[in-house]
Amino acid sequence: MADLVIQGGNKLSGTIIPSGNKNSVLPMICASLLTDDPVTIKNVPDLIDVQKLVKILRAIGARIKWDKELQIIRIDNSSVKLKTFDQNFPVGMRGSILLFAPLLHRFKKIILKNEIGGCSLGIREIDPHLKILRSLGALVENGKNIGIKIVSRFKAASVWLDYASVTTTENFIMGAVLAEGKSVVNNAASEPHVQDLCHFLNQMGTKIRGVGTSHLEIDGVKKLRGTTFKVSADHHEYVTMLALGAMTNGEVVIKNVNTKHLPCFQTAFQKLGVKIEAAGTQIVIRGNQKIKVQKAFTPNMLPKIEAAPWPYFPVDLLPLMIALATKAPGQIMFWNKVYEAGLFWIQEVNKFGAQIVMCDPHRVIVFGGKPLKPAIVNAPDIIRPTVALVMMGLSIKGKSIIKNAGRIKRAHPNFVEKMKSLGANIRWN
Repeated sequence: MADLVIQGGNKLSGTIIPSGNKNSVLPMICASLLTDDPVTIKNVPDLIDVQKLVKILRAIGARIKWDKELQIIRIDNSSVKLKTFDQNFPVGMRGSILLFAPLLHRFKKIILKNEIGGCSLGIREIDPHLKILRSLGALVENGKNIGIKIVSRFKAASVWLDYASVTTTENFIMGAVLAEGKSVVNNAASEPHVQDLCHFLNQMGTKIRGVGTSHLEIDGVKKLRGTTFKVSADHHEYVTMLALGAMTNGEVVIKNVNTKHLPCFQTAFQKLGVKIEAAGTQIVIRGNQKIKVQKAFTPNMLPKIEAAPWPYFPVDLLPLMIALATKAPGQIMFWNKVYEAGLFWIQEVNKFGAQIVMCDPHRVIVFGGKPLKPAIVNAPDIIRPTVALVMMGLSIKGKSIIKNAGRIKRAHPNFVEKMKSLGANIRWN
C-alpha cells in the first residue's frame, strides 16, 4: 500500500472540477442489468470499485465500452447469460450488494455465501436486503448458503425501513421498478446519489415520485428502455477541497456542481466560522478567512456537528470537518450516529499535536487552535479518515508521511494531481 509524502504549509488555491459521484455510478451500472437496451453513463470516475463492477458484468457477457479519457461508459447487457455467472460477489464492495435485485430480475435465482460481511467501520448486515427482497415476492432459503429466487417477476410492496439505509433503499427501488403494481417505501434514504439513481431510472421508463424525500412511490413497468445520463459531481470531493482551502487560508473555486445541496454543508462550515459562496453551478471559499468555533447561544452547551443519514450532515464527511476543527480555536463536539467504529482513527490525528478527546465510540470533542507539528501517521482502512490525515499534513509546515494511504484511490481519481494543481507539495512513495 503506497505512502503519501507531504511538504505541508502551502496555501492551497485554484479551481477544481470535481469527479463524478462513485456512489451514483455503482448502482447505475448495476441497474443497467434491468434492460437489454444500450445504456450510456457520463462523468464516470476511473476508480477501483467501478473497475471491479465492470469486470463482473463483462464476465457474464455484457458488452462495455469505457472511454476513460472522456469519462463515458456504454453498456449493452443483451448478451448477459446465467451460465457465465459464478455467483462470486466481491467482498467489501458496495456494488456486490447492489447486484441482488438486478440479477434476480435477470436470472430469477442467486446464491450468497452465508458469511458475515463488513469493513473497518463495522459489520455490514445483509438482513435488511433479504427483508425487502422478500417483501417484493422473493423466496429466501437459509442453509449452508443463502438462496434467493423469484417466480416470473417481482411483486409490488409497501415497506417501512427501520433504518434509512442507502443500499437497502437502492435495492428496493431496483426491484420495484419492474414489479407488478405500485410500490411504496417509507424512511427511504434520500442522499444525492440515491436521487441520481431515481432520476436515471425515471429516464429509463419507470415513474418514481418523491425523489429527494423519505417517502417514495414507484410505478412498476414491464420493461425499461436504455438512456443516457450524466452523473452528478461528488460532494465528498468538493467538500474536501473547500475544507482544504479553509485550513490553508487559500481561495478555492469549485465548478460544475449542483448547488441545491450546498446549504447542508454551509451550516457545518459556519459553525467553524467559514463562509462559502455559491452562484449558479459554482462554489467559492474565499481566502484568508479567520476560522474559529462559533459559540452556542445556549449556555454550558458545546457547539456540535452531528452526522447521520441525509439530510443530516453526511457521516462520510465528518472526518474532514474534524481535521478542519483542529485549526479553529475553541471547542466543538462531533457525533457519528452511524458507525460503531467510525472514530478510532482519531489517535493518528493527535500525533500531529491536535487535542481530541474521545467521549465514546460515537463522539469526540476537538480542542482546536492548538500548535500543530508534522508527523508520520498510519492511515486506517477507511477512505475519508485517510483523506483527513492528508489534510492535516498539507496544512502544517514541514514534512509529514501518511502511511498506507492508497485507499484514497478507491474514491478520488487523480487525487494527488488535483492537490498539486492547488499548489500542494505531495507525492506517492
